[in-house]
Amino acid sequence: MATSDSTFRVGITPDWGGERTHEILGSALQEVFGPQPGIAHEMMPDTGETAVPEVIDRYDALIVFGYYFPKESFQGVKRLACLARWGVGYDRIDVEACTEADVLLALTPNSVRRPVAEGIMALIFALAKNLRRLDIRTREGRWRENLVCDSICVEGRTLGSVGVGSIAGETFRIARGIGFGRLLGYDPYADPKRAAELGVELVDLDTVMRESDFVAVNTFLSAETRGLVGARELALMKPTAYLINTSRGPVIDEKALVEVLQQRRIAGAGLDVFEEEPPPKDHPLFALDNVILAPHSVAWTMESLRDNSLEACRNVRDVYEGKVPPHLANPKVAGRPGLQAKLAARRKS
Repeated sequence: MATSDSTFRVGITPDWGGERTHEILGSALQEVFGPQPGIAHEMMPDTGETAVPEVIDRYDALIVFGYYFPKESFQGVKRLACLARWGVGYDRIDVEACTEADVLLALTPNSVRRPVAEGIMALIFALAKNLRRLDIRTREGRWRENLVCDSICVEGRTLGSVGVGSIAGETFRIARGIGFGRLLGYDPYADPKRAAELGVELVDLDTVMRESDFVAVNTFLSAETRGLVGARELALMKPTAYLINTSRGPVIDEKALVEVLQQRRIAGAGLDVFEEEPPPKDHPLFALDNVILAPHSVAWTMESLRDNSLEACRNVRDVYEGKVPPHLANPKVAGRPGLQAKLAARRKS
């Protein structure tokens, strides 16, 4: 699309793929940007999954799926004002460098909160009721002969979460409504008042691991959380307990997890994320019958695809209008003179 110098240019990272972009983003782009003749959007040139400054600084904003933005991506960047992340994870983006370049990193928490929480609960119930084993048995024609009944009810059980943010909060609300007896949370940055309102006991990590019947991992991946749940922490879990991870694979020591699952030192696990994605075809987790696996998409619903797209586009529209989007990974950037100058220029255009 031909553009004038005053056009607000939006790039879409090319890792979406052509048809996928239309299916997932198409209607949102039309709904949010269509009424704004000053916005032009296009697929960003492919630079091999890692953003480069000479490309990204052609744009005022980018809608980002899974591209990498290391420190080098922001060197010399002047025009770019916003990365609109489709989702809430930003471990592939150097947040400090983003801030130093006066670039907003906007997230879409409203669109993922409920879908991820429902995904966590789906894994909890599938594990509690042994659905994977029962499905295999039925397909093999074994019906109920020699069936060992080791399924459990969740009523009265203890749910623990590593991380007590937005998604964990929604998960706790659902859990409380269906009869979980005790809610435990570990998060050194949690708001005690909010936790109390949710009925969550804030405890240390060891207590979550030791006393929970289900442990859900709900924390961002960072230098602080990488390997947070390792062999020592897994050894604290009850042999009847289950681990669920829908956050990021490297938060858990995957080798240690495989070992405890192989040795049945915990009852099982539900995993939507892996240290390496996609995992290799010979991954030892694939050979285990006490694990339920998903391809980092357990929260992908028709609603979440729609709402993530709309929220990301609305974040871009905010910047187009000279406003700061509501949910930032780097809120401190909002007060920087360089960012304020970019927004002021938009308000004058």
